[in-house]
Amino acid sequence: MKQGSLKKKSTSVDQLVKSRVKLRLYLLSKLPLAFMAGLRIDQMDEEGTKVSVPFNYFTKNPFRSIYFAPLSMAAELSSGLLAMSAIGRTEVPVSMLVLSMRAEYIKKAKTRIFFLCNDGQKINEAVFQSVLNNEGQTVESTSIGIDETGNVVARFWFTWTFKSKNT
Repeated sequence: MKQGSLKKKSTSVDQLVKSRVKLRLYLLSKLPLAFMAGLRIDQMDEEGTKVSVPFNYFTKNPFRSIYFAPLSMAAELSSGLLAMSAIGRTEVPVSMLVLSMRAEYIKKAKTRIFFLCNDGQKINEAVFQSVLNNEGQTVESTSIGIDETGNVVARFWFTWTFKSKNT
């Protein structure tokens, strides 16, 4: 395999998502706020993810909607999973970091909200280029929050940076 190429095999992130028990334990140990909020990974493949956050005691605000922080967590997780999976397919370590985030809140979030991110190809390419060129890469991903009736309630844009740890 050429240096910088991405493997097509299943990564540890992909395997983690397939097991509800392992995923819950991972969230509890690595992302306890996501665990407490009840974030759920509903769907994931190489192209995109679907992460949801419930409207419950831990996520509500005084205005009878979901507080912006749990919405942000779910939106970031939807794109971050794609980044972690892409990194897992490389043969060299790659660091990742959120450089910036923008959000647009369109409607009150009063039900379970589903965040969809379909930027797997863009993220894969940025990770591949960081390894191939041994240079930092940035990519902006979009995560769209949709309520149970199909209405868009929020849009998030995350700028991710990737840097190969090749020496």
